[in-house]
Amino acid sequence: MSNELYTLNAEVRADLGTGASRRLRHADKVPAILYGADKEALALTLEHNKVIKAQEDEGFYSHILTLNIAGESVEAILKDIQRHPFKPKVMHMDFQRVDASHKIHTKVPVHFLNEDAATKGGNTVAHQVTEIEITCLPAALPEFIEIDVAALAVGVTLHLSDVTLPAGVTSVELAKGEGHDQAVVTLNAPKGAASEEAEEAAE
Repeated sequence: MSNELYTLNAEVRADLGTGASRRLRHADKVPAILYGADKEALALTLEHNKVIKAQEDEGFYSHILTLNIAGESVEAILKDIQRHPFKPKVMHMDFQRVDASHKIHTKVPVHFLNEDAATKGGNTVAHQVTEIEITCLPAALPEFIEIDVAALAVGVTLHLSDVTLPAGVTSVELAKGEGHDQAVVTLNAPKGAASEEAEEAAE
C-alpha cells in the first residue's frame, strides 16, 4: 500500500447532527470525528471516494494515518468505521490522535504463514482469531503479526502466549492475567482420520 493511501485530506465541519451528516453523505462525503491526546475533539469531513479506496487495504486499519486538516498534518489511527448495511458506503469514521510518547491501544491483523505445508495430507487449519489486541508506542506499531504454522502438530492449539510479538508490543488479553490466554490457531486432522482414532481409542 502506498503512503498516498495512508494520507487523507479532511475538513473541519461546524454543521453537526443527524441531518447534517445525512446531507454530507448525499454529497459523497464521510462525517468523522478526531479525538485523543488531551485535545478537543474535532468533527471532520472526508472525501468518500478516497476513503473507499483506502479502506480496501488491510493496512489502513492498523497503520498510523496522516490527516491533513487546514494545512496541519495530524497522525492518527482508525478506531471505528461504520458502513451501510448493504450499500458499498462508509457512514462514519472515528480517529484517535497519536502521541509519540503515549501508548496506543488497537488491534492488528494476524497473517498465518505456510498453511500449505501444514495442511498436507488433508489436515485443516482452524483460525480462532484473525486479529490480536495490543498496546505499544506508535513507533513500535506493527502492521500485522505473523504466525508460522508449518511446524504445528496435528491436534495442537497455539495460544497467545505462544505468539512472539514484536519488541515493545504487549498483548492486551495476556496482560489481564490467567484465564485470558486465548486460542489462536489449531491444526486438525482430516475428519475421517479423527473418527478412526476415536474408534481405536474406544477399543
